[in-house]
Amino acid sequence: MAHNHLREFHEYREKMNEKILRRGTLLTKRFFNIDTQVYSDGALPRKTKELLGLVSSMVLRCDDCVTYHIIQCVEQKVSDAEFFEAFNVALVVGGSIVIPHLRHGVEMLEECRKKQKT
Repeated sequence: MAHNHLREFHEYREKMNEKILRRGTLLTKRFFNIDTQVYSDGALPRKTKELLGLVSSMVLRCDDCVTYHIIQCVEQKVSDAEFFEAFNVALVVGGSIVIPHLRHGVEMLEECRKKQKT
């Protein structure tokens, strides 16, 4: 079921981003561009920035964002130990309200790891 969730997430995100960018204003397009550029290597490597995005997403309680950053972190070769340390930061900063989003993140991480093996 989670594997379908990852596929559905990708398909929905692509479809909706295309619609938004096609119909959006210059401001919308600039924001999307900034969002993409901020995660590029700089003084902090992309891997670190994706982990920061993941922690922020968990604290802000956005499961779509958690899914996105889990995928990006996996692509950046974040280890499970690194993930779980980042999860700890999210828990300390956000408190127990983060636990449902932690569950979601672990489920998505497990699915990404399964997908890597195939």
